[in-house]
Formats: sequence, structure tokens, C-alpha cells
Amino acid sequence: MLEICRFFGIIIRMFFDEHDPPHFHAEYQGHKGVFDFNGNIMKGNLNSKTATRLVREWIDRL
Repeated sequence: MLEICRFFGIIIRMFFDEHDPPHFHAEYQGHKGVFDFNGNIMKGNLNSKTATRLVREWIDRL
């Protein structure tokens, strides 16, 4: 899985050729979540409201 960004201890990864719908994986302190590009959590949990907010702010900058 390709790491595309890292900030404040949050790692954002994407697979090159993965199933629909389009999404990315975020990891923070061992917790993992799968997000769509609207900021909705599709699976998992980062176990931090701040980390989730930062991921959503990152999406807004795309």
C-alpha cells in the first residue's frame, strides 16, 4: 500500500488498484480507519476526534 501523506502522526495510504468506492486508509497510533473522499468513515475508527478532524481537513485541501 502506497503511503501518500504523513502529518501529526497520521499516515494516509492508498492501494493502486482496489475495489470501489474510491477511498483511502488512515492510521493514527495503531488505530485504522477507511475514509471516502467526502470524509465519511466507511470502516474502522481512528479513536481520536482530533485525528479524524485533521483527516477531514486534509481531504478539504485536495
